[in-house]
Amino acid sequence: MVRIVRATQAEIDEAVTALRDGDLVAFPTETVYGLGANAQNPTAVQKIFEVKGRPATHPVIVHIDSPKYLHRWVREVPETAQLLAERFWPGPLTLIMPKNPNVHDIVTGGQDTIAVRVPVHPMAQQLLTAFGGGIAAPSANRYGRLSPTRAEHVRDELGDAVRVVLDGGESQVGLESTIVACDASGVRLLRPGAVTLAQLRQVVGDVEIGAPGAAPRVPGSTPTHYAPSTPMTIVPADEIDTRAEDASADGQRIAVLAQRLPLKTYPSVTWINAGRRADAYAHDLYANLRTLDKAGCVQILVQEVPADEKWDAIRDRLLRGAAASEVEEGADSAIAGSIGAMP
Repeated sequence: MVRIVRATQAEIDEAVTALRDGDLVAFPTETVYGLGANAQNPTAVQKIFEVKGRPATHPVIVHIDSPKYLHRWVREVPETAQLLAERFWPGPLTLIMPKNPNVHDIVTGGQDTIAVRVPVHPMAQQLLTAFGGGIAAPSANRYGRLSPTRAEHVRDELGDAVRVVLDGGESQVGLESTIVACDASGVRLLRPGAVTLAQLRQVVGDVEIGAPGAAPRVPGSTPTHYAPSTPMTIVPADEIDTRAEDASADGQRIAVLAQRLPLKTYPSVTWINAGRRADAYAHDLYANLRTLDKAGCVQILVQEVPADEKWDAIRDRLLRGAAASEVEEGADSAIAGSIGAMP
């Protein structure tokens, strides 16, 4: 059972003061912890990009406490967006809609659309209601790395760069929100999350999948993202034991994230059994990867997850994390090659 925590009035007052002063506040949502700034203060939002090392073209999500304030941020609310909001808000769904002209480009990555969400976490609601405005908030971590699902993850990674860290316990979902674009051309799923494709289609009918050339850029959509520092590889389920044994045969420390216990004890292997329930696996995913990342291993092997829809968001995060490892290894090889070729 996930522990749901409410903040004291003093904690909320401190966080609101920090936001109004243009400083950063980390706060819990049901998905992951967010790194928040006053969405109407471009100088404050700029600090998010600086602290995270986030590209300026990468938009952020604006969090509000109620759909009744959408008009402050959105130029028009398509009927499909209205239906999805009525069904899934507050909750782990982000909607992309045409932005209100008064929204600063730094929030939208220079696009004509804005990402908006109403979180359900009680502490996020406390903060948003007390602040009385929108909070721009991507995940509270360095860009491209594992999202935080506990307050200590934020403190470990960002330290004094964040003026206030509200501790709301573990995030209930553990993965970033589902992102859906709604406009005159229809509805398009741009990032899978806890709200599944089947659930979306039950509400609005036809939903396209993936980003065409004209689709808006959205958070977490780059091919490489959600990555631990340790190189990560996805391994077929029937090969995970063999690969772990082979990789550790010469004494190298290897980490494994699997859905079952190992067939036997392997030398130099740190093994986490994350189980076969998709919701529990998602809830623990980033915490488990952080644990393995700190285990002093040379590689993390991740057992390939099932192909059915309830694993879509997990599979998306694992594939992007593994792709990031491949890119970093390629860059390291290129650097090594160029150094070797120097006179």
